[in-house]
Amino acid sequence: MSSLFTKTAVLIFVLGGSLQAFSQTRSISVSNKSSLVLKDKAIAVTRAGLPGAEEGKFPLILTASGDTIPSQLDDINGDRKWDELFFVLDLAPKQKLKLSLNWVNFVPEFTMRTSVRFGKRSSATLPVQPKVADTAYIDEMPKKIGYQPYQTDGPSWENDKVGFRHYFDGRNAKDLFGKRVTWMSPETVGLTAQGAVEDNYHVLKDWGRDVLPVGNSIGLGGVALLVKDSLARLGVTVNDTRNNIKSTSFHIYSEGPVRSVINFHYMDWSTQGRVYQVNETPMIWPGMHAYQNTVRVSGLKGDESLLVGLPDVSNDGPLTEVNIGDWTLLYTHDKQSYNKEFWLGLALLVPKKAYQGSITAPTTGNLSSSYLAKLKISENKPVTYYAVGGWELADPGFINPQYFRNYVTGLAHQLSAKVKVKIE
Repeated sequence: MSSLFTKTAVLIFVLGGSLQAFSQTRSISVSNKSSLVLKDKAIAVTRAGLPGAEEGKFPLILTASGDTIPSQLDDINGDRKWDELFFVLDLAPKQKLKLSLNWVNFVPEFTMRTSVRFGKRSSATLPVQPKVADTAYIDEMPKKIGYQPYQTDGPSWENDKVGFRHYFDGRNAKDLFGKRVTWMSPETVGLTAQGAVEDNYHVLKDWGRDVLPVGNSIGLGGVALLVKDSLARLGVTVNDTRNNIKSTSFHIYSEGPVRSVINFHYMDWSTQGRVYQVNETPMIWPGMHAYQNTVRVSGLKGDESLLVGLPDVSNDGPLTEVNIGDWTLLYTHDKQSYNKEFWLGLALLVPKKAYQGSITAPTTGNLSSSYLAKLKISENKPVTYYAVGGWELADPGFINPQYFRNYVTGLAHQLSAKVKVKIE
């Protein structure tokens, strides 16, 4: 198919019996600068770097042999305009791949390899309805209103390897959904047949289950602050009736076949006699047992560090630290699931340049049972890291601690590998 395209022609394509017009075709050159085999390597091209992009058009990317590369246009800052063209590629060591980029007036359909699920009920007697955004206010804690309004306690996101969820009910911890399948888990997870909120996801299903006990930790990749020498939890615990955040907003920025992007904005977080604004943007794309998170904090006085959590609720093993490429890797490996039923490897990949060591939270209190990576943070400047969960039923190799170590060190190498993208 690709041999039909030229840079000057406007061509006609038949899809589903209708005529579709291609606009001017450009080429994308992607070069793997590393000696690694790259699998599902994330490729993002900014809107400014895409000459010829047209409003109301959609990308269709083809290889030289005419195969289609699934891609999407993503809003990553919440202004309801797309900011990046995104796709993933497999690349051999030092491989240079030439693709054609065609702007078309239809939305190409691809297999969904990422997903976001979010639902809320407006009263204890009404069914949950799907939503793309919501705001939770300071006095709307479940303990105060008498019921849990959110499906799975808040939004969940997943790829073809693993899933995660965020406790949007004021706790703001992040949990792990283990997956046994590559397809996306049902939209009804966490609901009864009548649409009521139900904790039915701690039972093993064909798709998987919630496998990680979180307690009063901040979960896998959850955030907090170290203010001078004091731990400051972003939010409250399950038994609190009032939040320490004035309002928390959630938005699904993008949900697509190869990437899903969500956002949390914490307005007026009062702690340690100070008030902060916090913004975090989790993303997930296919192929990795992990998600990416980017955090910004404003209102800083200069004596704070960002803390990123690794649960220590059901772990009897040590915390291991390794430097790989651009990243510092912190990980644990144990039967750290509910009732110690399954082997789990948990890891953080944090930027080596920002890493200031780790601390251990107390065993009791409103922020407890966590290893905490301490990161340098500056006023409203982004800090990006990855949180990894390896469940034995997702990959039996994760039973072996060396296998998990090899996986996360390999992921760090993959993320450090440089790829050059050129639009012509």
